[in-house]
Amino acid sequence: MRTDATIRREFPHEIEVRTPVWIPLPDGTRLHAKIWLPVDADTNPVPAVIEYGPYRLTDGTVASDEQEMRWFAGEGYAGIRIDIRGTGESTGLCPDEYTEQETQDGVDAIAWIAAQPWCTGAVGMTGYSWTGFNGLQIAARRPPALKAVASGYSTDDRYTDDVHYRGGLIDAMDMLHWSVCMHGWQARPPVPAIYGEGWREAWLERMNLEPWIAYWMAHQHRDDYWRHGSACEDFDKIDTPILCIAGWTDGYTDSAFRVLERAQGPRKAIIGPWGHNDPIHGPPSPRVGILAEQTRWFDRWLKGIDSGIDGDPMLIAYEQDPVVPAPRLADRPGRWIGEETWPSPRLETRELVLGHGTLGGDSGESRVFPIESVQTVGLDGGSWTADGKSDDLPLDQRGEEALSLCFTSDPLDASFAILGHATAHLAITADQPTAMVSVRLSEIAPDGSSLLVTRGQLNLCHRHGNDRPEAVVPGEEMAIDVPLDSIAHHFQTGNRIRIAISPCYWPWAWPSPVPVTLGIRSGVSSLLLPQRPASPTDAIMRPLDPPFEPPIPDVEMLRPGSGGSRTRTYDPATGITESVFDWDIGGAWKYENGLVWEDSSITTMRIKDDDPLSAEVVVENTSLYEDGELTVAIVAHSEMRCTAADYLVSCTLTVQENGAPLLDRTWDYVFPRDHN
Repeated sequence: MRTDATIRREFPHEIEVRTPVWIPLPDGTRLHAKIWLPVDADTNPVPAVIEYGPYRLTDGTVASDEQEMRWFAGEGYAGIRIDIRGTGESTGLCPDEYTEQETQDGVDAIAWIAAQPWCTGAVGMTGYSWTGFNGLQIAARRPPALKAVASGYSTDDRYTDDVHYRGGLIDAMDMLHWSVCMHGWQARPPVPAIYGEGWREAWLERMNLEPWIAYWMAHQHRDDYWRHGSACEDFDKIDTPILCIAGWTDGYTDSAFRVLERAQGPRKAIIGPWGHNDPIHGPPSPRVGILAEQTRWFDRWLKGIDSGIDGDPMLIAYEQDPVVPAPRLADRPGRWIGEETWPSPRLETRELVLGHGTLGGDSGESRVFPIESVQTVGLDGGSWTADGKSDDLPLDQRGEEALSLCFTSDPLDASFAILGHATAHLAITADQPTAMVSVRLSEIAPDGSSLLVTRGQLNLCHRHGNDRPEAVVPGEEMAIDVPLDSIAHHFQTGNRIRIAISPCYWPWAWPSPVPVTLGIRSGVSSLLLPQRPASPTDAIMRPLDPPFEPPIPDVEMLRPGSGGSRTRTYDPATGITESVFDWDIGGAWKYENGLVWEDSSITTMRIKDDDPLSAEVVVENTSLYEDGELTVAIVAHSEMRCTAADYLVSCTLTVQENGAPLLDRTWDYVFPRDHN
């Protein structure tokens, strides 16, 4: 439970809470909502700030909702949490993420809220991850009452920048894990006392829904399935003011730059060093009072108040200094910087040519350098959606660089910073028709330690676009660009810069069906860095608000979480390396409403150095629901393997009601490999 922020108890407005509130939809479905609002809102209407998502406001997010929405109500808004159709106590079904029905329901809910007597007619949306996605997706529909969005840790592109396909490659670490978690969470019952008649029928229908990985694996390249819900398809329609919130440690960062570049309305972004956690709590620090920053945004666009936010740079970012590589960090040294526009015309491209193991300087005679597959390269890369507190940050890269093709600069004679996307421009060959390339950019300290700065990967069959897969012609040289993940980083004098290249990156990418040897041509391949000179704006920016939040609700801890961990073992008898991520960071909690919530998940990934077909991912999510009369224990378990031709996925869901078996069902799938 969150405990590390400064508590704010005094607000301008006295607050009341209304629950349950039912939002009617045109087809008869009703959405379950909870509203925090000033006590005089019925006579003095206020704007509304809503969060709209699937995470069950009655138990899953009850504590954080209380803090966040109490803040907004105290600042003169109606703070509203809404469960999407088919989740929590909302009726209907949720058969997949980001459906057309889900988006339209959000538009209808906004219209209903705007028409209430306690609302001025102005509505804003806030949220992180899924609920942040919804803000962008609904903004593209232009509901008249939606006046502003604050979207955190989200993406405008469901294919490239979510937990499915990165660089056109299957995300072995996250895709199955996310499907399993949602499969288990969806098997929780609606709270009978709130849902009312029909709760049991609705529960049984929900737990028999197909696992969502069935849809995701059926679409291995970017098609209409992924275009739906991707706000980048509709940027010309997004004129709602957008505030993006992102973190360098998290994977959902690149989208913020695209929103700044392509959205049509007022937009700003705040990007800090954080993982997949709200900036009030980090880690790593510095932490930020993001509720106050959002209030300034909503004051400007929902109330018409001059909050001072118009004077902020379009992009506020935390420029990171190097640190000793570690699996978790409490603090990250650096500084806040600002850019008035994005793309920034102040950036300068710094090109470093790949030579004979060198980076920059004289590249020597052009030649092709080969690199073979070692399937365990990538295990030191940490987690894509790192939270920064589960030992899930990248480790020292030296071990993996020894198994990769590396190009290293001389010691830097002066420090310099980069902001945005570095790009690897490669003249490359592959000896197989299906192949990938992974590129990592690191900073090397004088002691030889290697800090991962950023990385990128590409399915070479997607070299012409993620919607147009085409087999590689073995031995044919290709000119490709591999954009690396966005970053703000300050390289230090005396350190060196290195890029490492490999034909595999497990478990960030499912391996090619057979071992691959890549060839990289020196002299014509290069690394392009977006060098950023210091700006006078940096020194005069408004300080970001310190991390404040309302008091934490009374919650009884029944079982503490493990805090999260990462372990790795090697079995010399089998040659298998096993990596385990334990995300048991929640524990078990009993809330003031009497409900008990528990959740944990473990992902196990196995592979042999010399056998891509040995790749295996096993995920298990366990959860518990109790309400005094009903006890439900749920285990969602899935396994994913492959052959040279197919992916094999098996999903099992078991549910016990008051200690007796209720459901034990298995779904088995075979997905043909589609240039992957």
